[in-house]
Amino acid sequence: MPTTETRGAAPQNAPAPAAAVQRPPRMMRAAVLAAPGSPLRIEQLPVPRPGPGELLLKVRACGLCHSDLHVLNGHIAFPTPAVLGHEVSGQIAALGAGLERTGLEVGQPVAAAFLMPCGQCPECDRGRDDLCPNFFQLNRLRGLLYDGASRLARASGETVYQYSMGGLAEYAVLPATSVTPLPADMDQLAAATLGCAAFTAYGAVRRGADLRVGETVAVVATGGVGGYICQVARALGARQVVAVDVADAKLEAALAVGATHAVNSATVDAAQAVGEITGGRGVDVAFEALGRPETWATALSLIRPGGRMVPIGLGAGQQAAAVPINQLVRSSQRIIGSYGALTRQDLATVVDLARRGAIDYRGVVARRLPLEAAQDGYAALAAGEIVGRAVIDMDAAPER
Repeated sequence: MPTTETRGAAPQNAPAPAAAVQRPPRMMRAAVLAAPGSPLRIEQLPVPRPGPGELLLKVRACGLCHSDLHVLNGHIAFPTPAVLGHEVSGQIAALGAGLERTGLEVGQPVAAAFLMPCGQCPECDRGRDDLCPNFFQLNRLRGLLYDGASRLARASGETVYQYSMGGLAEYAVLPATSVTPLPADMDQLAAATLGCAAFTAYGAVRRGADLRVGETVAVVATGGVGGYICQVARALGARQVVAVDVADAKLEAALAVGATHAVNSATVDAAQAVGEITGGRGVDVAFEALGRPETWATALSLIRPGGRMVPIGLGAGQQAAAVPINQLVRSSQRIIGSYGALTRQDLATVVDLARRGAIDYRGVVARRLPLEAAQDGYAALAAGEIVGRAVIDMDAAPER
């Protein structure tokens, strides 16, 4: 599996000018999931066209996320054939009708959030992009956009469903509500991770936990999202950030990007270790970033009386976690679920944090793979071998 470390120029405070782009071709490569449990196969699909309020993105890069794994394995129901991938960056290749006064231009580099608000429902009207029913009911359950159709199909006309925008393809269609421009000198490949991993982390810390300056934090499971939580928590003023994982390599990576302490819960009692770090109180906020019953239990064991536990990780299917009822009631503790952030408000803030160097988005990219190696990348992710984020590089040549 080819891997390449990615480094780009230092970001500067300059707007990204629209650049000339070639007219999209008739066909494109896409990694297609034919059925749950089957390997991804590269197919030639017709390049999709955007509808009103949508844009066509020439995908530069797509991050590989644990949420995709649940769909690949059939643990979360999703229609097939499908194109997964929901963490992308790229260049606008075409604009649908109605976007003339939005400031978006063909050729403009953008980052895209996985959470694509329709912008028209009551939840979107009150600013709760993260609760958009059209996103959940049409896209997340049925693989469609908001007119009830997917933009993807095989040459035969057979529908191909899209998980978010279906980013594991050379082109993708998505609502314009889900993108924000990238400054000219930002690393476009690494910026793909901003639309899910960093975006989810920001939502958890800023919106879910409502973290206050000087509070203490634990992060249980420090992969791509967990590592970003460490960074965002420090950037927003956490006094202590304790990384908790079972892999020393991931703990070392978390320390490198902002964690103040590391605890390997496979070798020590995490609650006891965190208690010693915090003077016997536990942390103000514990984040859980994997979606497993055992990591839920760990996170709940780390919070102080009056503390908050913020779960971010999606479980496999209808997985459930036990909650210590008496502990929660007697200690006035809270569990606050967090799914992403507020796309139209927060994605631009996340990009700005990266631009200013408040979060290290380049260092998160651990592996860069060609589209043809997407299946290998997911296998490595499932095996716990990815420290940070593996990213599909659409410009990378396939293995020979």
